[in-house]
Amino acid sequence: MARAFDEEAPHPGGESLQEKCGVLGVRVRGADVARIAYFGLYALQHRGQESAGIAVGDGHTIVCHREMGLIGAIFNEQILSRLTGYVACGHTRYSTTGSSLVVNAQPLLEPSPWGDFALAHNGNLTNVDRLRALLPLESRFQDESDSEVMARLLAREPGDDIVARIRGLMPRLEGSYSIVLTTADQLIAFRDPWGIRPLCLGRLGEGWIVASESCALGTVGAELVREIEPGEIVCIDDAGIRSVHSAVARKPAFCVFEYIYFARPDSIMADSSIYTARHAMGRRLAEEQPADADVVMAVPDSAVPGGIGYAERSGLPYVEGLIKNRYIGRTFISPDPGMRARGVKLKFNALAENLRGKRVVVVDDSIVRGTTTRNIVKLVREAGATEVHIRITSPPMIHPCFLGVDTASYDELIAANQSVEEIRAHIVADSLGYLSLAGLLASTGRPANDFCTGCLTGHYPEVIADDVEGDGRIVSRPEPALSAGRSSI
Repeated sequence: MARAFDEEAPHPGGESLQEKCGVLGVRVRGADVARIAYFGLYALQHRGQESAGIAVGDGHTIVCHREMGLIGAIFNEQILSRLTGYVACGHTRYSTTGSSLVVNAQPLLEPSPWGDFALAHNGNLTNVDRLRALLPLESRFQDESDSEVMARLLAREPGDDIVARIRGLMPRLEGSYSIVLTTADQLIAFRDPWGIRPLCLGRLGEGWIVASESCALGTVGAELVREIEPGEIVCIDDAGIRSVHSAVARKPAFCVFEYIYFARPDSIMADSSIYTARHAMGRRLAEEQPADADVVMAVPDSAVPGGIGYAERSGLPYVEGLIKNRYIGRTFISPDPGMRARGVKLKFNALAENLRGKRVVVVDDSIVRGTTTRNIVKLVREAGATEVHIRITSPPMIHPCFLGVDTASYDELIAANQSVEEIRAHIVADSLGYLSLAGLLASTGRPANDFCTGCLTGHYPEVIADDVEGDGRIVSRPEPALSAGRSSI
């Protein structure tokens, strides 16, 4: 018997999944690195729209500017002109826990006995409470986030240089972290031993750049070199570039939702095109979940390659069915109750001329709570569709994420509480079909055992081993924040 599902239950992230942030670093002598970081962060804006910041080092000091809001609203010519130097790191943030205050914005500027440094973090530490206990009681936190705990511990870590200190700290960090760090002179990037969150390295003229996604490299004219490897520390200074691996070796556990939803389609990850992977998901979905229909459409934007792939494989024509208002979700002005009640109509308008009198396949990337999907079905029907068949380019999401993604609790995840047929009835679709896990993994072009699929299978990587049974399943059903306190990433 399915639990009655409350489609109006509040959830801070809404129906859509939210990635917590994007990070970027650049070191180029003689270049305007603040401006490079600014345009690079623009390309990563999809990874976070809550706050952003840039820190720049000139060899002697680090200057940082960070605010709430979008990149374009935070920085102007006057501010960028004050950020002078040749090494920079930047951050754009989406948070799911903790307050939306500028104190939570990054990069964090941290003093230390060996010099100031700025740190930008993408991920989620799952043992932050234990890490916080390692700090002196008199330590005072500005935001008490896992990012600040990491920065404070690094400031106190012994070692001959920054790489040795990071290498000494990494075995104590559990969870996901892709870090870009600058001293006044150096650019450092390091990634957790599981490689959960993305991070890549590029060449920019005579200098170097690191970023969450390769799309940021292309925006500033850089050339993608490779991914930062799991457990790798890359240090860039006047002596050149050097790479050191941490002493902790782990089984890879890259977040599969980067391929499903988070990453921009023009990004490359592990020599694999995100667009090509999503297109392949759609083709495989058409094979596994065919529909007797007239046209195929996709929910913009991340599902579009999958929709095109579904149409190609099924032989059905592809049409635009929804036009997305790309800015409505990036405002800090809340709609009034009447507008809020209109739900998905704030975000989408239907093209009735493409849908009227048609049996329509609607391709989307995921269903989290079901609210948005139900509203999309309603919108497509109101536009005149005679039938609506929902097809999803991922398996049902039945578990929360504990490693840096805003999904929802078990109570909020519709697939954790209802069968596929019950979900179909809830969203009032004529049919509902999901892509299989095997089909999803095969579509990525990467080895199947490279991924974390915890939200789809309940089998999490050893990164959260303290909280799971021997078979990899969660012992209890904690909230997604786990022990992470108030995360600012």
